[in-house]
Amino acid sequence: MDRRDFLRVTALAGAGMTVLGASAALAHHGWAWATDENFEITGTITAVKLGNPHGELTLDAKGEKWTIEIGQPWRNERAGLTKALLKTGTEVTILGKRAKDPKLKVAKAERVTIAGKNYDLYPERLGS
Repeated sequence: MDRRDFLRVTALAGAGMTVLGASAALAHHGWAWATDENFEITGTITAVKLGNPHGELTLDAKGEKWTIEIGQPWRNERAGLTKALLKTGTEVTILGKRAKDPKLKVAKAERVTIAGKNYDLYPERLGS
């Protein structure tokens, strides 16, 4: 491979990664990927990833692995949802919206309930 071919391949690979990254971000963030119907699930936290652009919980719900998108750090803090509350082994109930594709076990939390206490991440959306 000469220098010109190498540069061409590198440029195409970079462009492809940019398109893939942008489409993944657009598909995932916001609410467009989720249904409009309320969805509730209870499970045990098996993994936690906090930070930007949002946090994620992995739940074991009756033997099924679910990914739950929670809020951005500021949103979690505003709701009173702290890192100390989101420990592996903790049982949580999630109220929110699930992915439109029923094959995906992914949901976006509007409310997280732990030990009977509600942490409303999107109070303006609850009941919608």
